[in-house]
Amino acid sequence: MTEHIDYLNPGLPAGLRRVVMPVIDATSATLEGYGHLVADPEECPIEIVQWPRTGSRPIDPDTGDQGGTTEGTFVSEWRGDILYGSNAAVGGHYILAYAQEPEAAREDSALAPERMLLWHANYHPDGGQLFFPLDHQPFYVPLALPGDDITPEKFVCFRFDGRQGLYIHPGIWHEGVFTLRGTQRFFDKQGAVHARVSVEFASEFGCLLEAPIASE
Repeated sequence: MTEHIDYLNPGLPAGLRRVVMPVIDATSATLEGYGHLVADPEECPIEIVQWPRTGSRPIDPDTGDQGGTTEGTFVSEWRGDILYGSNAAVGGHYILAYAQEPEAAREDSALAPERMLLWHANYHPDGGQLFFPLDHQPFYVPLALPGDDITPEKFVCFRFDGRQGLYIHPGIWHEGVFTLRGTQRFFDKQGAVHARVSVEFASEFGCLLEAPIASE
């Protein structure tokens, strides 16, 4: 059984190695397989995955996928060296990343973040997810293709200019949305069941994922 994860106090050890993610611009071509860009959130349907069968008999047609969707505002906020996330759609509150080594990160730091250090990621097997920027500022999203044989080296960090949103397919590894500075709001819509499968880079691989933050 997976132990409960304390998303606001992950208790990361000191001296973790870093795995640097490639950072690329999000385009229709680069996002192929992960999802797609979204110009109008009202025109973006959310995929809902039918419950898997547990025996030899199939799930009856038109059943097992009636959970629907939930929506709300996702807030990504730098407080000093720590990037916090909150998701009103599912009542989630998290530390998304750090700008310094976690043991040295301070909320009262006046330094502008120059990197993000990611300690955790997850995917939702029950449905897709939409993030649409309400403040139209640039943002980053680390993603990896489906598979429980995930490794840190499989992640790519996509850079968005803030004019369009992101839709990701069910099963895509991600960890919210990362503003470059200050506070940024996103419209979030996702499967209401909200099953979550996690990877913890520190405990499983002895590392943090790193991406530089452009001074835009």
